[in-house]
Amino acid sequence: MLFSERVGLKPVKNAIQIDSVDDDLRNGLWNVFYNLFFEQNDEIYIYNSSLRTLMKNIQINYFKKPIDETDTRPLYFVSEIKDYFFNTVKWYEVYDLIEFIAQNHPDEYLSGQFEGYCNNVLEKEVSAYRFVSGRITQLTQPEEIQEIEDAITNPCTNQLVKKHINQALSFLSDRQQPDYRNSIKESISAVETVTKAIVGDQNTTLGKALNKIEENGTIQLHKDLKEGFKKIYHYTSDSGGIRHALKDNNNVEFEDAKFMLVSCSAFCNYLIDKARKSDISIN
Repeated sequence: MLFSERVGLKPVKNAIQIDSVDDDLRNGLWNVFYNLFFEQNDEIYIYNSSLRTLMKNIQINYFKKPIDETDTRPLYFVSEIKDYFFNTVKWYEVYDLIEFIAQNHPDEYLSGQFEGYCNNVLEKEVSAYRFVSGRITQLTQPEEIQEIEDAITNPCTNQLVKKHINQALSFLSDRQQPDYRNSIKESISAVETVTKAIVGDQNTTLGKALNKIEENGTIQLHKDLKEGFKKIYHYTSDSGGIRHALKDNNNVEFEDAKFMLVSCSAFCNYLIDKARKSDISIN
């Protein structure tokens, strides 16, 4: 992971690819397409009717070519579509094309494989999108990205909170070795840090700090909201939770870590705004 990503200098929307497709992601998606439909058919793809159908479908219905200008010779087709994929298309047109391929390949089994392999690449490269039932679907919304960025850049909070959010994002977006478990740990630690600052007790825990906030009455915190985050904290802290679970337990996935990062960032922003209105400094 690059220095700028580790310390939070790289924009969140680049760490989680929401309106971009970087070279690694583009290469990965191309490799899925080529390996699945062409390389494994090295000597026989000329006679593969489903591949011919796919190539003609792309040329006629995606590129909108006149039928008499289509060319389903594999070497010609691969050269043409590769140039388009790498040198012509905008980031969102990459998704247009792979979605079209998944929806128009005549072999449902291969189409399903294509979606699955693409999803592996999309997760590995921390794209905000996945195949869901044959369609590219956005899993990470701009509003979620904004909550994370606000938590990192908020001038009213202290550096430790920002450090926890940055580290959670780094663990989540590490393209080589993502660490979803520790991402969740850092996310909830950011909330705990804010609550400790509000009550002025660095030795307390999140649950106890939330109780003190309610008891003191300096910040009006809805009881259900307080109880909800106490339960999330318990989830990360009990014997089966994140902090005490064995490292080889792989039941924590991208969507779990993303949910916690977004939720904890939003709750930090909420608490910081409430504290500011009550003249409580968290710097």
